[in-house]
Amino acid sequence: MKNKFLLYFLIFMVSLSVVQNLGDKGESATTLTENDLGIMTDKTDYTFGKELFLTLQNNTNETITFSVDCPDEPFDVSRYSNGEWIAVSAEDTIKCEEPSDLMIAAGEKTKISYKDWAYRLFSDYGRYKISTTATINGEAKTFSSNEFTIGARGLLGTVWLDGIYRPILNTLVYLIKVVPNNNLGLAIIALTLLIRTVLLIPSQRALRAQKKMQEIQPKLEALKTKHKDNQELLAMETMKIWKENKVNPLGSCAPLLIQFPILIALYYVVREGLHIDKQELLYDFVASDFSFDLMQTNFLGILELTEINFFILPLIVGGLQFIQMNLAMARAKKKKEAKKTTGKALDKKVKGTKDAQNEMQMATSMMKYVMPFMIAFFTASLPAGVGLYWGTSTIYGIAQQVVVNREGPQKANKSEPSVRVVEK
Repeated sequence: MKNKFLLYFLIFMVSLSVVQNLGDKGESATTLTENDLGIMTDKTDYTFGKELFLTLQNNTNETITFSVDCPDEPFDVSRYSNGEWIAVSAEDTIKCEEPSDLMIAAGEKTKISYKDWAYRLFSDYGRYKISTTATINGEAKTFSSNEFTIGARGLLGTVWLDGIYRPILNTLVYLIKVVPNNNLGLAIIALTLLIRTVLLIPSQRALRAQKKMQEIQPKLEALKTKHKDNQELLAMETMKIWKENKVNPLGSCAPLLIQFPILIALYYVVREGLHIDKQELLYDFVASDFSFDLMQTNFLGILELTEINFFILPLIVGGLQFIQMNLAMARAKKKKEAKKTTGKALDKKVKGTKDAQNEMQMATSMMKYVMPFMIAFFTASLPAGVGLYWGTSTIYGIAQQVVVNREGPQKANKSEPSVRVVEK
């Protein structure tokens, strides 16, 4: 069990890293020291929707001041079309701070993100540049960045955007529209229940497969002791037991592996997708009569779902994980206690595996406490909305676990071979 949870955690972090790095990369062709004001993008080639960073460097001996009209984009964006540069702009209705000036001291530089305009300003493929006007020594001058291109996503990027991210975003936004007070928390709970219900049958099968794996664990441990010096024979005998008991060791992993892309997509949706810029990604029937301004991101008056919650939610999610793991281990403990009454013959048969079983039990008991702590730490590093999804999903999993634990042996083992060995 401990290896399974660690594997899930590792897969999530690796998948998150892969998604973050989808897209082409290219260094900018210009330098920041060419003019009085150096202006340069971090790359020359971007895929659709990727965040663009603009760096400005003051190469003069005086402070340069720019007027920033919040919530409009910081500087002027132009797209090359039909032989000329055409200005591109985006209308903003979101609330923001009062307009303020951006000042760059002599010899200093600053970096500006265009994340909040990635889909609206750069919705068309092609060549772009960014320009601004600054007053240098009493004279107004216009400075332009290097040219850069916006291109189509690759295969993986397209599958991620159109096959996973957009469906999750649109489903969540639709639920926000229909739940009371357009509350994001209620929408996340509804989305979680919807996803878990869709995965109900495969996840129920996975729990039964996990239960059966625990039931044959003593046999596997006996094999490890018997064939500890012959790994090839050990592998063959292990496969034979799996086949006889109709157990797929990967069967319990599939439902959670399916949930990982959903969890990652929800992470990005909650972190940066609930913004007017993502209006471009909404389906027409979802976008109609909807405004992100109407969305309530506070849940129960204590959780701001777009921000990280360091204490309350991690403790709750960690506690729920502890309960779920206890339920998962309870059935193994119950079966172990039942076997104590099977007589001396069984004791003699499993005597050689006691040390291995004791070590496994110690490791499992330790993981029962370590894993909830890891999940709590994981929750404390993500937006509270993702933690709410994980907590709701865990509650659903607890209910499933209770049902599986109460099932009789005839349901879980109806395909068990009925062979009796007669010892001479």
